[in-house]
Amino acid sequence: MSLCEGRVVIVTGAGRGIGREEALEFAREGARVVVNDVGVARDGTGEDATPAQEVVDEIKALGAEAVANYDDISDFDGAKRLIGQAIESFGTLDVVVNNAGILRDRMVVNMSIDEWDAVIKVHLRGTFATTHHAANYWRDRSKAGDPVDARIVNTSSSSGIYGNVGQSNYGAAKAGIAAFTVITAMELSRYGVTVNAIAPAALTRMTEDLVRWQADGEDAPAWDPRDPSNIAPLVVWLGSAASREITGRVFNVRGGLVSVAEGWVAGPAEDKGARWQPGELGEVIPRLVAAARPNSDTSGKPAS
Repeated sequence: MSLCEGRVVIVTGAGRGIGREEALEFAREGARVVVNDVGVARDGTGEDATPAQEVVDEIKALGAEAVANYDDISDFDGAKRLIGQAIESFGTLDVVVNNAGILRDRMVVNMSIDEWDAVIKVHLRGTFATTHHAANYWRDRSKAGDPVDARIVNTSSSSGIYGNVGQSNYGAAKAGIAAFTVITAMELSRYGVTVNAIAPAALTRMTEDLVRWQADGEDAPAWDPRDPSNIAPLVVWLGSAASREITGRVFNVRGGLVSVAEGWVAGPAEDKGARWQPGELGEVIPRLVAAARPNSDTSGKPAS
């Protein structure tokens, strides 16, 4: 039996890139897939039903089942329709992969309020909206006495958990998604739902101007660690019944490398046992910072 045999999976932003590969891999592992994609450009503008339908056609060519959905997941009612379509089409819902996103990179001094709001809306609000409606479905089933073994897999980013210049809007949204993952894992465990996230790195249209392309004329490698298909196996495993003991974690994944992203921890400390005076902290804070581990670089490795 395949890893996700019979499971019903929603993948948002599944028309291209990482989402497309996730949808296809779930199908190869026996899942029935709802392929959600509005078909917008990288900056969130436009609309095109073609990408989602093409992925559905690819899945059907594999002998699996899939339907397309074109709702905007950042619209609260649109997210509800998406969850409803999965249940109406396949009778249940087991997995939600929150992958949809856009980019509007800009230095903070040049960023407009619209560029900020658009990115926050799609990534952070969109992740909340789909999670909210799916969680209510699973909670109702659990309270009715039905067995629930459900999964949510969110998409964070190294820009959010480690930082990246020019992406304060995107990074803030992705950091929020990491925190959202930890908190909702705590809240939903009682209903049989696990919540995890990935921070992926791959060459897609979202990152093509951030990653140097292979030189012209150079032979393509037999295996390209930048290929977005490398991200899908971890997401599919996290969406399977085999992952039921894993929740509230964020995983870095790039090529063949998988690691657990360790969250904020309380570092060096000093307790006066009384209220500090502002002037006293001028000696204390530099000493604590000097003893603390430096912030990680954009790859997640501690800066030297």
